[in-house]
Amino acid sequence: MASCRALARQPVWQPVCEAARGLGERPGAAAARAFFEARLVPWRVSNADGSREGLVTGYYEPLIKGSRSRSKAYAWPVLGVPDDLLNLDISEVYPELKGLRVRGRLVGNRVLPYYARADIDRLKERFAGKTLLYAEDAVELFFLQVQGSGRVQLPDGSIVRLAYADTNGHPYQSIGRWLADRGELRVEQASMEGIKNWARANPGRLQEMLNANPSYIFFREAPAGNGGPVGALGQPLTEARSMAVDPRSIPLGAPVFLATSHPRSTQPLQRLMLAQDTGSAIKGGVRGDFYWGFGAEAGALAGRMRQKGEMWVLWPRDQVPR
Repeated sequence: MASCRALARQPVWQPVCEAARGLGERPGAAAARAFFEARLVPWRVSNADGSREGLVTGYYEPLIKGSRSRSKAYAWPVLGVPDDLLNLDISEVYPELKGLRVRGRLVGNRVLPYYARADIDRLKERFAGKTLLYAEDAVELFFLQVQGSGRVQLPDGSIVRLAYADTNGHPYQSIGRWLADRGELRVEQASMEGIKNWARANPGRLQEMLNANPSYIFFREAPAGNGGPVGALGQPLTEARSMAVDPRSIPLGAPVFLATSHPRSTQPLQRLMLAQDTGSAIKGGVRGDFYWGFGAEAGALAGRMRQKGEMWVLWPRDQVPR
């Protein structure tokens, strides 16, 4: 029903959403199963090369510590969207590139790529007017950027919620892979916790590691609440039921049956999910990011999640997906 708040505007989904509303708030398992089997048909998702298996990772909503004012304890700026960031929809010129947006900056009469992470750090004073908060820990802030949203606990105990606002447009690069390629960590050690431990042991190389990922996320303050963060569909995410996908392959809002396994395990994890979010690192046909929820436990699961999986989109009966 959360997806239907967005999908009901599309004619192909209107009959399905009306039927779902007719089931009431909490239909029993048998009624829910009968609804999906009667109304929807599974379509297997495949990759561009025809393969049927892909990567399933995990993400979560983190909680970090921060402050409204800068100090020695809170030194890492959390930035809002800069005034000079251009967000260009080039499909008006090249219709075949529909959905592709380019970020840049205007220099004279030329549009250049926007500043990479290293440039933003080097030119930090230029961005001072766009600082929302100051984080206590640079690596925790980095992972908040990777997750795309999160909560910040201020010194007085109050909570500020941050939501994704925009990106600098540079491709995401894994700092875990960067550490592994340089022999700093073994591949199996390059988890979120392993990266944090390496950063604590190598404070002099912290910025070098962070700059290995040129992508940078800008935030906006979001209304406080106990529900999940709002995903790309515009609806709050649901723990262990929402998933980020590549919308070029899987339409946002659609139910997706996922067949994968639990983090670092062969125990099957097979369930109906909802494609309610996207991510800069989520590219390809069979490629999903499993939303584990809020807090440290969810973060531990997300950090270990790197499994193989298969997917089927559930689409309205008698309709053909684009």
